[in-house]
Amino acid sequence: MDKLKDKVAIITGGNSGIGESTAHLFANEGAKVVILARREKEGFQVQKSIQQNGGTCLFIKCDVTNLNEINKAIKTIISNFKKIDILFNNAGMASSNNFPDENNDDWNSVIEVNLSGTFYMCKAVWQHLIKSNEGIIVNMSSLSAQRGFSNNIYNISGAPSASYYASKAGIDALTRYLASIGGKHNIRVNCVRPGQIITEQAKGEDGNHKFKPTFDLLQILQNAGKPEDVANTVLFLASKDSKFITGEIINIDGGMPAKL
Repeated sequence: MDKLKDKVAIITGGNSGIGESTAHLFANEGAKVVILARREKEGFQVQKSIQQNGGTCLFIKCDVTNLNEINKAIKTIISNFKKIDILFNNAGMASSNNFPDENNDDWNSVIEVNLSGTFYMCKAVWQHLIKSNEGIIVNMSSLSAQRGFSNNIYNISGAPSASYYASKAGIDALTRYLASIGGKHNIRVNCVRPGQIITEQAKGEDGNHKFKPTFDLLQILQNAGKPEDVANTVLFLASKDSKFITGEIINIDGGMPAKL
C-alpha cells in the first residue's frame, strides 16, 4: 500500500476497462486520481466508487483531441492539487473497417485519438512533470504495434484496423523519444502492450475475447488476462519499484513465442 502516496495521477480513458481498474488501484495506493474521459455518466460513477472507498478522485470531461479541453483540465487539476506527477495515456479507439475499405475520416479519427491525443497530453503536462522532479508517463500501446498476420492466423476482416496498427506503432516510437529527452529532467517514460485482455470493448458475443481463436494459437499461457493485470504493470512503472527503468515497452500478453 501507499506506493503512490500523495502523488497526483492523470488517467485518460479512466472511466472503463483498463483505465478504470488502474484508477481504483492508484487510489488504493494513495494517489490523488484524475480521470479524463468523454463519457460523463461512467466517469462520475468511477469517481463516486473511488470516493466511497476512501480514495481521492476527480472526473473531468475531456476529449484528448481537443486542445482547449485539455488546457482547461490541466488548469483545474493544478487548481485542485497544485501539481501533476503521473500521466497514464490510456484513451484509445479503433476503426471497424480495414485497408483498403477504411475511409480517410476513420483513419484520421483513430490517429488523432490514439497517437495525437497521447502527444497532446504529454505536451500539456511536461512542465509540471519537470517540476515534480520524478515525473512519470506510461503510454498505452498494443501487440498490433509489433505483429503482422496472415490468413492462416486471421484474415484481414478480423484484424485490427490499419489506423490502429499505425497509431500504436507511433506510440512505441513516441515513448522512446520522450524517454530520451526526459532523462535530464528525471522524467521516466514507459509503455505497455496488452494482448488478450477481457474488457467490455474486447468481448465477443460469447463473452470471450473477440480474437480468442488467434490468441489460442499464439499465446503460451492459457486463458485471457484481466484489466487488473495491465493495471498492476502500470502501477509498477508509475512507482519507485521501477525507478531505474525508462524507454521500455512491456508486453502483457500471456507470452508470444513468435513476433513479426
